[in-house]
Amino acid sequence: MIGEKITIWKEGEYHYPAAYGFVPFMVSYMHEDEEVRPGMLVAPGGAYRFASAYEGNLPALEFYREGYNVFVLAYTVNHFDELKAPLKKQPLNDISRALRIIRGNSVRYHIDPLKIAVCGFSAGGHLCGSLCVHYEDIKDPDPGYEEVSNRPDAAVLCYPVITSGEYAHRESFRALLGEEADEAELAYMSLEKHVTADTPPCFLWQTATDASVPVENSYLFAEACRKAGVPYAHHVFSDGIHGMSVATPEWLDKETEDLYTLEQIRLLAEAVREGRTPCSPEEGEELIREFGLDGRKRERWTPEIKEWLRGILDETGLWTELAKRWLAGEMNLKD
Repeated sequence: MIGEKITIWKEGEYHYPAAYGFVPFMVSYMHEDEEVRPGMLVAPGGAYRFASAYEGNLPALEFYREGYNVFVLAYTVNHFDELKAPLKKQPLNDISRALRIIRGNSVRYHIDPLKIAVCGFSAGGHLCGSLCVHYEDIKDPDPGYEEVSNRPDAAVLCYPVITSGEYAHRESFRALLGEEADEAELAYMSLEKHVTADTPPCFLWQTATDASVPVENSYLFAEACRKAGVPYAHHVFSDGIHGMSVATPEWLDKETEDLYTLEQIRLLAEAVREGRTPCSPEEGEELIREFGLDGRKRERWTPEIKEWLRGILDETGLWTELAKRWLAGEMNLKD
């Protein structure tokens, strides 16, 4: 079934103070047969400020067509610093619970519990990478799920945020840890510092010209994998922008996308407009416009940028095929 919404936290388990009615959930992309398939959990990016619609549905369909049963995670984000609600480990708790749900229900979902990968984009790549290096630290409040492994069997990290050091994407760490994060918090979330021999195999890709998240991020994690003896692949494409998702003509030309990953933003906008936050009502209206929640079509690119992007898709768009082949080898998937 495509489109089933699976709420990941039960009543009383979720306590993020700036949720305004949002509870993290997954949306399924499952084949309607009983064949046991590999699983994939997708985490969109958005600087931990939002979860990009273009990094949810499109990657899910890409791996669904490859034979995976896929889930897209709408995890907790922190859009406004004025709310004074840094995320800390809440997104990591979200993805840990999501993976435990998938693995714990593998019979129902017709998924091989030993072949479940994660795929994250930008800040979603940081989230997936965090689970890869910190999975043992994340406890679950439900004793039943606590007994289920939350370790991914492989990870695909797409133009990922990795380091809190010299090449950090500061906006992501501000949303995650707040303005006054201490050195210990920053070090914990600097993923290249925590790769061990037990880290799952990782596939990384990025463009050399990424102007948002420096390409050094993926180099740092790849080098940490090499030193720890973790199987990995690392592809750096010569040209492109940040946020290229599946890097296909469909991604480039699509005027709108399924907006379910923006559910928390929609609820936040309502709360802002109704005066239930420290933000001005005008900021709520701006959220609606910025994320296309008013249903109006907006051009994402100028014609010149769009044509330039079209010219580089043949190279950058190779990443999905490379990742599929790499995953097939690492997880011993049948043809």
